[in-house]
Amino acid sequence: MSTVKTGDTVTIHYTGTLKDGSVFDSSRERDPLEFTVGSGQIITGLDAALPGMAVGDEKTVQVPCADAYGAADPERVQDVPREEIPAHIELQPGGQLQAQTPDGQVLQFTVREVSEESVKLDANHPLADQDLVFDIELVSLRSAD
Repeated sequence: MSTVKTGDTVTIHYTGTLKDGSVFDSSRERDPLEFTVGSGQIITGLDAALPGMAVGDEKTVQVPCADAYGAADPERVQDVPREEIPAHIELQPGGQLQAQTPDGQVLQFTVREVSEESVKLDANHPLADQDLVFDIELVSLRSAD
């Protein structure tokens, strides 16, 4: 039976949860996730758990924040004057905003606080500072050889 090694293309079903058990993402109600193992397409802690698995294998993987989305960077949190955000945009703590840089790069922000004068925006990944747990199932394997 063939097992996963770096460079293979795999598809997995997964359910990602936080340490408290709350689900933040799952492929179970959609197509499985396909990627090349070791290519940097997914978080390193999950990628590293796949070598040695065979089709049909299931496992639970604990991924510390350093091997997931990393620690939150306080430099990526900024206060923006309220008047710089168009009035028609609804601002609620926890909400998501997108902005585009002059060179076309799209940036994602989470609204942390809203006042009449300013809005605190956080450009860290929403799962930064979080240890994650993944229940994974190897659905298919296409060997790189």
